[in-house]
Amino acid sequence: MELHKNLSLALSGAALLSLFSFAGCNTAKERAQAPQNSTPNILIINIDDMGWRDVGFMGSEYYETPNLDQLAGQGIVFTNAYAAAANCAPSRACLMSGQWTPRHGIYTVGSSERGKRKDRKLIPTPNTEYLDDEFLLIPEVLKKAGYTTCHAGKWHLSDDPLEKGFDVNIGGSHAGNPGSYYPPYRNVPSLKAPSEDYYLTNLVMDKTLDFLRTVEKEPFFLYYSPYAVHTPIQPVKDLLEKYENKAASNGQGNAAYATMVENLDRQVGRLIDLLESSGKLEHTFILFTSDNGGLYPISKQWPLRAGKGAYYEGGIREPMFAVWSGKIQAGRQSDLPVTNLDFFPTILEVAGVEKPEALNLDGESLLPVLIGEGTIQDRALFWHFPVYLEGGNQETQDPIFRTRPGSAIRLGDWKLIEYFENDDLELYHLKDDIGEKNNLAIANPDKRDELHQLLIDWRVKTQAPVPLTPNADYQE
Repeated sequence: MELHKNLSLALSGAALLSLFSFAGCNTAKERAQAPQNSTPNILIINIDDMGWRDVGFMGSEYYETPNLDQLAGQGIVFTNAYAAAANCAPSRACLMSGQWTPRHGIYTVGSSERGKRKDRKLIPTPNTEYLDDEFLLIPEVLKKAGYTTCHAGKWHLSDDPLEKGFDVNIGGSHAGNPGSYYPPYRNVPSLKAPSEDYYLTNLVMDKTLDFLRTVEKEPFFLYYSPYAVHTPIQPVKDLLEKYENKAASNGQGNAAYATMVENLDRQVGRLIDLLESSGKLEHTFILFTSDNGGLYPISKQWPLRAGKGAYYEGGIREPMFAVWSGKIQAGRQSDLPVTNLDFFPTILEVAGVEKPEALNLDGESLLPVLIGEGTIQDRALFWHFPVYLEGGNQETQDPIFRTRPGSAIRLGDWKLIEYFENDDLELYHLKDDIGEKNNLAIANPDKRDELHQLLIDWRVKTQAPVPLTPNADYQE
């Protein structure tokens, strides 16, 4: 496919940059055999609303992300990586807890009654807005194992990350966006600007680097989760002219948003530079992803369909890579379907931490894949969204809602979406139809029924709520 050809070219360029950066160093085999701290640092980089094609290493020709491209080239890139939900709060709850949405009940941001009441055919499932204390989270397990833990940026799962296993909190609260990236940072009152026009993304990184400078004894766990590139779309001033004079490409051409993407890349560059100069980088395991698809009115993810909030590929497929010096071979690419639910079990195995007996995890450790010593068994990936989310568009083919109540499953190259309002089923073969343009539900009833039964069985297993009560105020 032309898509995979373009991705391979992008990754090859990143790999070359990686090789240049290691000029004069030992070979990968020699680095792997060199003495290293037995307990690696853990770094999760979880970007907000960054779409699958919003970075150079995934093929964007408009946004410029040289630091991320180089870093991706030093490890393995997953081209079929997913978030466990199509918008931020549920996706983040899944990542931190390692559990599917029906287990924690966070399905959306705020109320489940999104949009106008008259447009909702069913009464949606009530939403949970705070991650319950019964769930054991990544920072809690790592802190107990001796890690110094730091959260930086957007949290969105409770009022205070310090009550969820973090030793340090940089700007995190229940807020889902900053209100403003320029001072005063509405919704982020804990961070004070050093000057009247100091950009929030830069300040979060300033404080993050301050934390890293205080860590004298490894290991540390850093959850770097900047508010960027979530709305409001506010340009980084010194980059704006550059993008205003740059031609749009493949549905990407918002200059203000592009400055936010490149500035974010700059901050990641600062982070990696400090880790490298302090000798910590070679002992740090890095996972990079985004919490959901790109915002459709701002940035298209073509050839993927739709964007944030939709359960088509553009809403749930993410850029993702893993880097671990001496352990993960540079310049690799995998089309294995993976999810941010896999982060928790992977981190436990990387850190050598035994899984607590009471901890239930729905993902799989990717470590065998990362180090090239195996794979994981074929498995189905599931999504469940029993609520409404307004903001439809031409690619959702719904002018009102980005998604209506439903579930989805991916197994191999096949994907099924079920919508509860009218019992509609959509079946796509992603290998041949990555843009989900050809619904095969009628043409291939056997595959449709097979996936539908697996989806029903999974809902029973997880006690996933299915809204069935008609809305008396619905106006067809």
